[in-house]
Amino acid sequence: MALDIFQQKGVPLDKQVFTWKDLVRRPYSKLDDDAFTRVRVIYMNGIMADALRTKHMMARINASLREPLARIRRVEHFEQTLINWLNPADQNPLETTLGFEQVAIEVTASVALREPDPYLAQTYRFGLLEDFDHLYRYSALYDRLEGKDPNNITQSYTDIIPGRATSVEHRHPVDDLRRPYDKTRAHPLTKIHAISITAAENQTHDYYMTVGPFFADPVARQLYAEIAAIEEQHVTQYESLLDPGETLLEKWLMHEAAEVYNFYSCLEYETNPRVKEVWQRFLDYELGQLHFVKDLFENVERRDAAEVLPKTLPEPIEYKQHREFVRKTLSQEEDLATNGPDYVRMAELPADHRSRVYRDQLNSEGSPSEIVAAGYQWTPGTELAARVQRMGSVVEGRKVH
Repeated sequence: MALDIFQQKGVPLDKQVFTWKDLVRRPYSKLDDDAFTRVRVIYMNGIMADALRTKHMMARINASLREPLARIRRVEHFEQTLINWLNPADQNPLETTLGFEQVAIEVTASVALREPDPYLAQTYRFGLLEDFDHLYRYSALYDRLEGKDPNNITQSYTDIIPGRATSVEHRHPVDDLRRPYDKTRAHPLTKIHAISITAAENQTHDYYMTVGPFFADPVARQLYAEIAAIEEQHVTQYESLLDPGETLLEKWLMHEAAEVYNFYSCLEYETNPRVKEVWQRFLDYELGQLHFVKDLFENVERRDAAEVLPKTLPEPIEYKQHREFVRKTLSQEEDLATNGPDYVRMAELPADHRSRVYRDQLNSEGSPSEIVAAGYQWTPGTELAARVQRMGSVVEGRKVH
C-alpha cells in the first residue's frame, strides 16, 4: 500500500523520546534470525550514520540552520544507537563484515533493478560487481582465520564466487567521478537511491577503517586496508551522482524522505516482530521529522515542498536474493572499467592510462585480496569440515593397515 507522506505526519518531533533501557533492546540472533534482518540492521545503521554526518556538515556551513539541525540530529543519534545495538555480541567483526557485503550486494541489486535513470543504474551495477567480489575475499579470510562456512551468516541467499577482481578495482580518483543527476528532471526515486547507497557505502568504509586494526593476521589487516580503499572510491562514486546545485534545505528535505522510505521498506519485509516494531516506531518518527523540515523548507525558501517531494513513496526496496540478476550482470559487465565518468571495456584502456598506472603502483608489492583467496573455492563447511574429513581418512587408513 502506497504511503502518502503529505497526509501521514507521524510523531511530532517534541514527542520523540528515549530512555537508556529503551535504547538497548534484545539483539537479533546471528544464526536463528533470517539473514535479511541482519542486512536491514546494518543498512539502517548506515542510513542513520549518514543522517548525522550530513547534518553535522550542514551545521558547519550554515549558522541559521544550526538549531533545527541539532534538534533532529539528537533524535537520530538515539535512533542509530538503538539500531546498531541490535547487533548481537557473539557476532564478531569478520561476521559483521560478511553482513556488510551482503547488504552491498542485495540492496544495491534491488536499487539497480528499479533505478529509472539508465546511467545511474549502470553505476549501481558497476559497484555491485565489486562488492560481490569483496564478499568472496572476506569469505576466504573467514575460512583462513576461523575455518567456518560464511553461509552460516549469508544463509545461501548470496553466491560466494569471484566478481570483478578486487585487485583490478583500484582507480585514479578522476575515474571515480560520475555525472550527477539533474535536480530539475530527476525522478524522486533517483534522488532517494543516490542518497541511500552513498550512506551505506560510507558506513562500510568507516566500519572497515575501524575494525581493520583489530586483526593480528597481517594478510587480514592488509585485506581490510585494501577493501577500505575501494569503499572510499565507492563513496566518491556515489556521492558524485548527487546534484551539487540543490540547496541545503532541499538536500535536507530529500534526506528525510530517504530515511522515511528506507524505514518503510524495512517494515514491509521484516520477519522478526521485535525488530519490526523498531522499524514502525522510527518510520513514525521520521515522518514527524520530515514534516518538521517540510515546514522549515517552505518558510525559508518560500517554495512548495511538493516541488521536491513525491506525493507517495515508491515501492519499497526488495529484501530478497538477487542471484540471477547478479549472475547476469557478472557475465555481461565483469570487464567494465571507467574513463572519467564513462564506462568502457578494460581492454579499451591504453597501457599508460592513469588508472592502470595507479593500480600497478598499489599492487607492486602484491595484492592482499589475491593472496587471501589463492586456491580458495567455497564449499559447504569449508576448511573446518575438510580437516575433519582428512582426519577421518587418516583414522580409516590406519584401521586398514
